[in-house]
Amino acid sequence: MENVPTLETAAVSKIHLIGGEKGGVGKSMVARLLAQYFIDQKMPFVGFDTDRSHGALMRFYADFASPALVDSYEALDNIMEAAVEEPGRRVLVDLAAQTHEPLVKWMDESGVLDMADLSGIGLYHWHVMDSGRDSVDLLQRLLDRFGQRVHYVLVKNELRGDDFGQLERSGQLERALGLGAQIVEVKRLHDAVVQKIDARNASFWSARNNTAIDGPGLGLMERQRLKLWLAHAFDEIAAVDP
Repeated sequence: MENVPTLETAAVSKIHLIGGEKGGVGKSMVARLLAQYFIDQKMPFVGFDTDRSHGALMRFYADFASPALVDSYEALDNIMEAAVEEPGRRVLVDLAAQTHEPLVKWMDESGVLDMADLSGIGLYHWHVMDSGRDSVDLLQRLLDRFGQRVHYVLVKNELRGDDFGQLERSGQLERALGLGAQIVEVKRLHDAVVQKIDARNASFWSARNNTAIDGPGLGLMERQRLKLWLAHAFDEIAAVDP
């Protein structure tokens, strides 16, 4: 008789919400890093992009992503359905700025957290932070809203500043750690490398490996810096066990 998967035996799907609410903190860069990590590790995943006009997953990883407008419950429903339909799949959601409230409304009215609990789905919220006070205030709001019901990953994005003293002095870091939060540090990458990659709409794989004229045009040492940066970022992501 064929074995039927149960919650105990089936691989657990995971939904990764890449947020931070304010614009310009590097949410899309983190989403791109996770997408490339899943590809490199041969982990099945699907991406959803909530940005109407500048969606990074749609731009850099179009083969793996589709749009999900936060004002459409039908579109957001696809996020949960993608996780339930294929046990073991990672679902990656790049949250545009100012999408927190409609997302929470959908989650509340659709019973998303309860469904995730019943289905054995891990729900991860990656809170991408710059060094400003706004990111700390938004973290407090996030912790107030979800408490112990999601897994938190705090991303210190050094591409947007490297002094996180406000976070460390606020008390919110200790609070998040008390709720089981994990910390990921994204090191600074030389601006010229980022600009060349973005100008060519290149995936990180293409930028790391492509020396052809139609690639992002990175020089030998620029590719070396990118490889070191990616290796560090992927080590940080691996520690989260996404």
